[in-house]
Parts: sequence; structure tokens; C-alpha cells
Amino acid sequence: MKRKVGALEKVEADLTSLRYRVKRDPPSYEGDFIAQYELYQTYRDLFLQNPATSDNSGLVSFRDQVDFVTHCSDCYPSITKDFPTDIVTILRQHHAEIEPDLREKLVGSLCLLRNKEVISSEMLLGNLFPLLIATPSKSLRPLLYTKIISELRNSPNTKASKAFQTSLYNLVTSDRESSKALWSVKICREMWRRQVWTDSKAVEIQKEATLSDNEKVIVGSVRFFLGGDREREEAAEESSDDEIDMGKLRHQAGINKKTKKKERDLKKAAATVKRKEKKKSAPHPLNFSAFHLLHDPQGFAETLWSKHLKDSKSKLPLESKLLVLNLVTRLVGLHQLTIISLYSWFLKYLTPRQTSVTSFLACLAQATHNFVPGDVLEPLVTKIANEFVSEASAAEVAASGLNAIREICARQPMAMNDTLLQDLVLYRKSKDKGTMMAAKGLLSLYREVGAELLNKRDRGKDATMGLRAGTMKERRFGEQEIGDIQGIELLEQWKEEERRKKREAAGLPADIGSDEEEEDEAADWKNWDVESDDSDSSTGWINVESDGEDINVSDSEDEKDRPSKKAKVDAPANDDAKSTKSEEPEAKKISKLLTTTILTPADLAKLKELQLASSVNANMASSKRREALLAQHADDAITAETIEAAGLLGKKKTKEEKIAMAKGDREENHQSTTAKRKEKKNAEGKSTTNKEKARKKNFLMTLGKAKGKQKRSLVDVRKTLRGHLDRQKRGGRRGNK
Repeated sequence: MKRKVGALEKVEADLTSLRYRVKRDPPSYEGDFIAQYELYQTYRDLFLQNPATSDNSGLVSFRDQVDFVTHCSDCYPSITKDFPTDIVTILRQHHAEIEPDLREKLVGSLCLLRNKEVISSEMLLGNLFPLLIATPSKSLRPLLYTKIISELRNSPNTKASKAFQTSLYNLVTSDRESSKALWSVKICREMWRRQVWTDSKAVEIQKEATLSDNEKVIVGSVRFFLGGDREREEAAEESSDDEIDMGKLRHQAGINKKTKKKERDLKKAAATVKRKEKKKSAPHPLNFSAFHLLHDPQGFAETLWSKHLKDSKSKLPLESKLLVLNLVTRLVGLHQLTIISLYSWFLKYLTPRQTSVTSFLACLAQATHNFVPGDVLEPLVTKIANEFVSEASAAEVAASGLNAIREICARQPMAMNDTLLQDLVLYRKSKDKGTMMAAKGLLSLYREVGAELLNKRDRGKDATMGLRAGTMKERRFGEQEIGDIQGIELLEQWKEEERRKKREAAGLPADIGSDEEEEDEAADWKNWDVESDDSDSSTGWINVESDGEDINVSDSEDEKDRPSKKAKVDAPANDDAKSTKSEEPEAKKISKLLTTTILTPADLAKLKELQLASSVNANMASSKRREALLAQHADDAITAETIEAAGLLGKKKTKEEKIAMAKGDREENHQSTTAKRKEKKNAEGKSTTNKEKARKKNFLMTLGKAKGKQKRSLVDVRKTLRGHLDRQKRGGRRGNK
């Protein structure tokens, strides 16, 4: 047996030596290669007679010959033209019965031929993927999956990659009941996570997989839509974390002993940093979410709803149904779709005895948007209030019900009626903290979006003043407010202040005319007289002031019409009308700035600075707060934890939970601030300061300096102090100030 093993090792060593010689000089060793290739053909014929043989010597020899021919095939393409076909035939016909090591060698040889460009990417993928679907071997499937992913990463936008996407799509659509389509889902999800496939074709594959009849395929594709984007973001963050500190490497290379290995490492790190910087400066690819790349989301949501949820013949278990329901409601809420029958379907599940009821409540809140009729949602809100929020309900149940109602009404305030709202708001006096906080949250929501439904004593000062002044009005169904740039009024005030300062510096009067005149005079105030003369001409140029005069005329006409109505309205209404009238020019001024002025990068930078300097909430109108509140969960998913959060506030923690919470905040390694700073410096490759080095010196080395300080005269001390003050004024020895 020892002789046999020794002979095999000798044969393997001879083949390795011959392989290196062939690669150095192919024409000189062509005869030797032909002899070895004929030997390979002999072993191949013997193997095909009995593929399931367990004769180790024969398998090892055949495996060595395959390895040798694979490495040298690019040197003799005409001789080895049939070699790739032989490997593909053996794998396709005998993959189930071949010995595992030989099977792995054949797959590796096929991939090596692709790396040497002996075979094309289409041939490699076209043979590995059918093998992945058909093989029963649990050890072969991960290997094939890894090789396919690696090949697709190396050739992301080639013809082979697009053809492979088509084959994945055909596999999903050809047989809806087979579990083979799960491989299409896995490959597509991995390529999406690695940001190799970011187009709509990958999303279409997953979309078709969700309409399958196999539960594993459905769950896999639904999980892609619900978590694929998060996985992609996490993978991108992980790849960006491993930054290389070039300063540390150069510092170490300058101090430590210089070797060729360290020089190579430094060059490799420099190349990596250069590549990352180039990637940062490149334009960012628009990676849209999978939800936004869907074609016809309305049809997709309706098909999913009718096939897996509405149909009573659906055999999906409750857990899988909840995943599909989560996907359908995310689509409805994100794209503002209309599926009226979906809301009545929720009625039978809105009871505290229902399993995973908080997940159903979260899905209902997700499916709500401001284009859902309030008449459709009102029975659901009433059902939740009756089932969850009552004196007999447990505290967690009542808090969850109030929280769910608040999430629904935040998206569609018309789902609530005044009687029910006034009853629910009374729970803010509950002794349970969770119930009290949930009721207060509902109250503060309706102070912003529907204060007219509340009692006068519950509206609060801002809502009462807004209703009285007419600035807070009841929103009609489907009504949306015009968007605005947050903090634009701050930029406008700053611009007006700058114009006023320039006019005062130029000796012009401080009062300003129209906006257009301000900008022209601020740009070139010397030509102000000429421009005023040109404005009198009636031909050729459009007088900007005429627009302002037209606006003033329209306001004056409104004022003329107003006295006829004074008899019908009382004095407070007149005051309100005047206040709203006085607010109109300001609104027009802001809109004029947005529509007629192009904000430069300097303007945007100043806008950001002004936003940071002032509190956004203090300068944001109630209408903007209302809009932000309504769009709070437009793109984000609502989970069961969101619904249950309020109920956990009043829950008392056990002793074990309190101990675990206390230990969670405590650090395991106690270190002083100096020790942490020193550890950070060592990690960054920095040295210590001279003052820190002086502390570690021997006492006798510092004794002379200490005695010298004691013997200084008052004149020397004064000189030292004066020098210290002079250096402080200069900003150090070098005068950094």
C-alpha cells in the first residue's frame, strides 16, 4: 500500500513539473503533452465503463490527468478542443454517481477553463445551472451555487448575464408548482444584495415567483420584497467600513525596518485607497427600491390579494399569509393603490383572541392612505375601538388598540367620527401609563389634522387660534397641500436683510419696491436712474411693476366687494378676514421666490446653515407639520412592535429584567479616560507627546532641570511669563493665528 501511494505521489509530482515546463515553452513540449492527453483519453474511457467505481488508484490518476489537461489547455487549443465537451458530458450524465472529490475537480476544471477563456460564460452558466436544479447531492449544490454567483459577479452586464436572467424567469413561469424555482429566487436575491442586478428584470423574476403555487417559493420571494433592500444597504455599509489608514501605514513604514514585503503591502493599500476614491467620485447609480421598480403595482397587488388571501382554497398557513398580507399592504400604502375589498376582509381578524393580531393591525395601518374613503375605514376603526378599547380590556390590549387607531388616522383622518374620538380621548386620564400615552398621542394627532372633531376644552391653544383665524381648515377627501422647501422663509428674510444693508451702504433709501427691482438694484445700483427711466417706455420691454400693480388692484377690488358683506358677518369674522388678507402677500412672496429664482449652491448652503441655526419646529407652520405627520410612514413599514410599543410602557419589569437592563449599560472593561485616549492613539499608529515621555524618565535625569527652576531669579521668572503671554497672543511659537 505504501508503494502504491508513493507511486501516485511521484506521478502527481511529474505532472506538476511537466505542467510548469509546458507553460514556459509550449512548442518544445508539445509531444509530451500529446502523450499525456492520450493517457487522459484512456483513463476517460475506462472511467465511463464504470462511473461508480471505487478504485482509488484509477480515480486519482484520472483526476490528476484532468487537472493537468485543464491547466495546459490554453497552450494547445486545437488538441484540446473536445476536452470541455467531455467534462460537460460526464457531469450531466453521471453527476449523481460520481465520487465527490472527482465531481468537485470536474466542476473546478470547468470554471478554470472559463477563467482561461477557453469556454464562454454562456457555456459555463448554461451547464452549471441545469446541474444545480437536477442534482440530488447536498454537497454539490452549494459548490455549484457559489460558482454561478462568482461568474455572474465577474460578468454583470454581459450578454450571458442577461440570457441567464431569461432562463431564471422561464424556470419560474414554466412550472408554478415545482420547488425548483426556489433557486431562481435565491440567485436573484443574492445578486440584488451584492448590487450586481439592480434593474427591473430582477424584480420581475421575484414578482412572478410570488405568484407561484409552491409555499417555499412564495415565502422566499415575498421575503425578498420585504427585506431585500435592507440587506443591500447593510452589505454596502459593511464594504465601506474596512477603510485603510494610509497615514498610519506610511508612519509605520518610515519607522520600522524597511522590507520588500512591507513595501508591497503599502503599494497594495495605496491601490485599494485609489480604487475606493475613484468609486466615491463616480456618479452614484440610482438604486431604486424593489417596490419602485415594479411594473403595474396595482395589477400585481390585486393578483396577490385574490390568489393567496381572498381565495378560500389557498393552502398557505397563517404565518405565510401574514407575509403576503404585509407585502400587499406595503404596495397599497406606498403606491396609494385602491383595493376596496381588502378592508372588509380585515374585519374578521380584528379581535384580541386572534393569533398575531398586532401584525394584522400593523398591516391595516400600512394599507391606509389619504385616497381610501373614510366610509370604508370607519367600520374598522369602530370595530377596533369596541374590541380593544374598553374598561374591561387589559391595559396592553387597550394601549395597542389606541395605538393602531392612531396609526390609521395619521394616514386618513376622515376614518374617525367626533363621537368616537371624544370617547377615546378620555382614556388619557387612565391610570395605566401605556393607555394614557396612546390616548394622548391620538389627541395631539387630531389637534393637528382635525381639531374641529374635538371638544373645545381639548383642542389646545394653537388649534383653537387656528380654527378661529381660519388657517386650520377641515381637509376634504383627496385634498393635498402644495409642497414647499423647508425653511425657505428664513432664506428670504436673510436675503431681504442683505439687500437692505447694501442699499444703506450705497446711500439709497431703505424702503424697497417689487422683488424684481430689489434684485436688479442689488446687482448694479449705479444704473438705478437709467432703469427707472426705461420703465416708462411703453414698447419693447415688459414692466415688472405692472404685475405688482395688478395684484394690488385685485386686492383693492376684493376690498370694494367686502363692504356689501359686512352686514352679514360680525366683527371677529372681519378681523379674521383682514388677518388672512394680510397673510396673502407673504404667501405670494414666498412662492415667487421659489418659482422665479434659481437657488445657487451658495443659497443652498446658506439655507442649510439657517435651518441648523434655528429650531425647525418653531419656524414650521402647522400645515407643514400636518403634512409631515401624514407622510410619517409613507415609505417605512409598520411592524407589530410599533403597535405594541405603547402597551409596554406600563408593564412592570421583573427583577431579572431589571438586573439585565442594568448590566446592559455597564461596560465590561473599565478604563480611565487617559487609558482610552492612549489606546486610541496606539490603534491609529500615533506616538506619545514629549510631555508624556518626560513623565516616564528616570528621576535622576530630571533632577537637574527641577533644581534649576528653583534657583531662578525674579527677573528670569518675569521673562518666562512675558514670553508665555507673547506666544499666546501670536498663537504658539509659529504664530498660527
